[in-house]
Amino acid sequence: MSGLSEDLRRNAAVIPKSGLPPFGWWAGCCCKFYWDIPGKCSSSPVNESAVCASVTRVSQELLLKVARGQASPCSLTFGQYACAQSAWLQELQDDFLISLYSCLIPKPASSMDAEYSVLFFSKYDAKKLIAALTMFSQRFSHVPLSLEWSMIFINGLWEKMLQIPDIDSPPALSQWVHEGLQPFLVEPKVFACLHAKNILCETFQNIVAALNDIYLDLPVEEQRRIYSGIKYYLTQDGSNQKCYSAAVAGLDSTAWFENYLGSFLEHATVEDVQLFGDEPTLQKFARDPVNIQMISSLTLLRETAVYYTWLLTSGPGFLLSSVPDRLVCYLSPSAVSNVSREDALSLAQRITKNCPWNLTRRGKTRERAASSLPAEELQVASSLVRKFEHFSPEILRALGQAAVGLSVSDIQNSIRDKDLEASIPALGEVRGWNAEQSSAIINKLLSSGYQILDGQSLAKLGSLVAGLNSSTVRNLPPEVILEAIKFPEFVQQMATLPSPLKMALVEKISSSVGHPADLVKYIPDALASYIPKSLLVFGEEKPSIQDLNSKMWTREQAAMFFSDVIKTEPDFSRLSQSVLQGFTCAAAPELDAESLQELAKAMKEKNVKLGEDQLSCLVKMVTLNGIPKDLDNYPKDLLLFLSPSDYAATGSCRQYFAEIGKANLHVLQRESSQRKQLLLEALACLKIPGTQVNVENREILGHLVCDLGGEYIRSSGGNLLKQLSRCESFLPDQEEAIRSVISGGNTMFGPPAAWSAFTLNELSGLIPVFDRSILQQIPKKTLTVWLKNFAHDSPLSREQLAAVVQELLPTRHKRADGCPAGKEITGEVLNDELMPIYYTPEELRACLKNVSLENHLSQIVTYAFSVQQLAVLKENLDETYPDGYPESLLRNLGPLMALITPEDVAKWKITSADTLAFLLRNEPSNDQASTIIRRYIDLGNPLNATALNAIGTRYVCLLNATDLNMIDPNSLKLASLNLSACSQTTKDILYVKAKRAFSDQHNTPAYYQLIVPYLGGAPGVDLQALSKDNVNMNVSTLAKLRRDALMSLTPSEVQGLLGVNLADLKKWQYKPPIWDWIQVQKQSELDKLQIGLTGGTQEGYINIVTPKFQTPSSAPLGPVAMTLHLLPALLTSFLITLVLS
Repeated sequence: MSGLSEDLRRNAAVIPKSGLPPFGWWAGCCCKFYWDIPGKCSSSPVNESAVCASVTRVSQELLLKVARGQASPCSLTFGQYACAQSAWLQELQDDFLISLYSCLIPKPASSMDAEYSVLFFSKYDAKKLIAALTMFSQRFSHVPLSLEWSMIFINGLWEKMLQIPDIDSPPALSQWVHEGLQPFLVEPKVFACLHAKNILCETFQNIVAALNDIYLDLPVEEQRRIYSGIKYYLTQDGSNQKCYSAAVAGLDSTAWFENYLGSFLEHATVEDVQLFGDEPTLQKFARDPVNIQMISSLTLLRETAVYYTWLLTSGPGFLLSSVPDRLVCYLSPSAVSNVSREDALSLAQRITKNCPWNLTRRGKTRERAASSLPAEELQVASSLVRKFEHFSPEILRALGQAAVGLSVSDIQNSIRDKDLEASIPALGEVRGWNAEQSSAIINKLLSSGYQILDGQSLAKLGSLVAGLNSSTVRNLPPEVILEAIKFPEFVQQMATLPSPLKMALVEKISSSVGHPADLVKYIPDALASYIPKSLLVFGEEKPSIQDLNSKMWTREQAAMFFSDVIKTEPDFSRLSQSVLQGFTCAAAPELDAESLQELAKAMKEKNVKLGEDQLSCLVKMVTLNGIPKDLDNYPKDLLLFLSPSDYAATGSCRQYFAEIGKANLHVLQRESSQRKQLLLEALACLKIPGTQVNVENREILGHLVCDLGGEYIRSSGGNLLKQLSRCESFLPDQEEAIRSVISGGNTMFGPPAAWSAFTLNELSGLIPVFDRSILQQIPKKTLTVWLKNFAHDSPLSREQLAAVVQELLPTRHKRADGCPAGKEITGEVLNDELMPIYYTPEELRACLKNVSLENHLSQIVTYAFSVQQLAVLKENLDETYPDGYPESLLRNLGPLMALITPEDVAKWKITSADTLAFLLRNEPSNDQASTIIRRYIDLGNPLNATALNAIGTRYVCLLNATDLNMIDPNSLKLASLNLSACSQTTKDILYVKAKRAFSDQHNTPAYYQLIVPYLGGAPGVDLQALSKDNVNMNVSTLAKLRRDALMSLTPSEVQGLLGVNLADLKKWQYKPPIWDWIQVQKQSELDKLQIGLTGGTQEGYINIVTPKFQTPSSAPLGPVAMTLHLLPALLTSFLITLVLS
């Protein structure tokens, strides 16, 4: 007897054999279950007479009115429908279940509803029920249903399904699952009921098969939810072999993955798989031909694919040739360690053909080696390469992508010069070369006579282009670069090039392209963001919207041509996200109020991210004629600058804060009054009692959860942890509260000692908050698995990951007498990003003896070494290079920069701005950066555009007047700097140079965008001229102007500068230097601004403002002393005049 028939037989055994109603025994006595969330279910007989005894009977007439739409379906209770006669129910329309469900969900379920469900559905005609469920499924497809009512409905539907003839057949069951049960099965806890009802394995197998038929039609989130339910059923018996026994017929199939998981295996983690069986059993399952066939078409989670491949290859008797193509990408180094040369080449070819060799990672961008290939792939490639002592062109071609396993020593010593040149086409297709490898190949090619004579010979290098020195590129004729970028295979390599090389290519291309429109057209997409913004001013030239839309721009770049674009393209919906982000207040006068509103709506449609100043301006412009009533059609971030009352015409305050919760809160500064006010208003709107935030309010608050104080975090327990893990930073009291909640262990995640790697991954954003006591509670295995499988996707920096590594190392470090057995540092170890957890600092020191790090440095500095381990790495370099590191090494120091001393820097030969850029991108301290920059200058290197971009806003203020005067004004055209934090001397010197550099753009709308970073050094006369150009300056920029220049401006000139931002001046009126400026203005002139400024000079009076003199070191003493000397006489004269008048 089949599984479903057996279920029916088992249930029928408890059914009375007499007294059956006319519509069959099932209508009179069915099965009920008792449940409580999260889903305990059991079965027992249901007696209709007893269940319906307390229900007010409904008349046929009233039921027919409901069926015909003449009465509300909500006018009757669920019990009244369940206890009605079966024939009457057949009159209900196919959409009735939708109406019934809508009536029921606002009400809490009663203890009788589970029984009503069984009675109600048992009375439905099967075909009519399928039609009703089909319509129900269409209405609620991909819409989460109420958990309570899903449990109630599925109980009655399941029992009804068991009555259907031929329900054992796959077509009949598939129809029920697809057209009837699917909306309910996406709730994982529903499977708990099926488990409690003792559904047989064979029945469950049929259900999985039916669900598998619709797998590809389901959204990914529903696939995951159904998988969670399947996993629950398969793992709740406490047995590791649910539905499998080699000794029981019908349960002895090793095609278990196919039978009980199907395509849903795509969502299984390694820990999940290990719950399904012990290792020997899982190995049987993995090697079953049916399972292997299924796996060949699935995309498993990476760590699961690695584990499945290990199950296949870890034991004897399995040929590597039998590994599915999809899984060869996940072979372990040990699996390929004993293959022959012939098999190595065959396997390498399969790897090249089938493996994506992805070079990108999700999660927070952190400094990584150029290759960024997963450690296992590099190790497998190295293992295959080690099968050969010499590399002919034939072998290199056959190795394909596996050639990435070549060591620098292999490149230098095991490949003949002519063979290397002959192999360029093959090696140029290899992805993932690290900096040392690509440099070694290029240097060997060039030293052996290879010449880059034209674009074809440059493009031929393919991925090896990354090994070129930027000085080599700068020495090439521009025509060579222009020809090379016509080859698609060359353009494909641009994205992975180091920044200095990208800038060098842009310089060469822009030097030979005279017009911005041509530059935009010809520049490869990956280089577009490196075009200096001054080269994107179109002037009288008309921009090509199509070309601009096809590139990714920075916000600063897009601001250069935004005014030109909106004049050319009136339909803003045709503009790309990248172009729309260039909106500036200076461009606002080009548009009327209606057009600005259309622009804002286009930004919403394209999900454009704007900065605070842009949003502040935009909200003023779109509300010029009042608050729009359709604010939901505008960017959510605009709401940050409005209030709940402004939103009233669109929706309630709860809706307003639900939208605010989804907005980019980081637009506002963390401790700003505006952001604090938003949180206070949100708490008031939601009427949150005390400091406890429930789940519903947590969802509405969204990103505002990140601003809740420590008392809210404590009171809400673990309710907020998942949301808090997505926050960018915390205040001290928040951190303390988070630690307190986690240490208490009374959360949905449990105590840290019980966490899995997946728990830790869910909370990875909180790891920087964990103190040592919390980290020590987390099992070391959990930390190790998390580092191996999840760290790349986490938001943590290398330094924060190093704190986790520190916990995996012994607290007491024994002095190593030598490198411990089995810990020798090989190429395979150096390619393993988990290397830090294998060695204490002492072991690392001992094992690094006679090991050269130079050829692996770019890779290993990305690993999460602790500070003590990094110190050992530096010791090794110091011993290897006692007279100073070679310049090639300086480019790859990474986190070692934190340990560099001035004495180290004094030994360095910094011969190019590229090297300076590599050193400073590690963000050394100001003292270190000053020492490095000084060394660069003292060696006679110029402060050209490359050097200025390397120094950047972060370090430009470290340059002294002598350095600044060395800068050629033309270099500022190609640099991007912000001087707001610099001394007045720096601002004054660079403003003069910038004004000269951008003089040819003075009459274009883009001039203001070019000069604004330097305006802190502008004299009053230049600002007065600028006030006539409709620049719409931000008040924050006004406040950073030279004091004497600001004080020289009249109110009307300030109005001309601020434009639409004038009203913001009111918010700044008591802040210096704005308050100082107000006090020396005539109040009558201030009144003309009509923004409510007070504090100016009244007619017939003068305000005496305390002068802010320059320090004696920067101003002559004479004028200061003279002013102080004359002040008493001036006051006396003023008082006498006042008395006499």
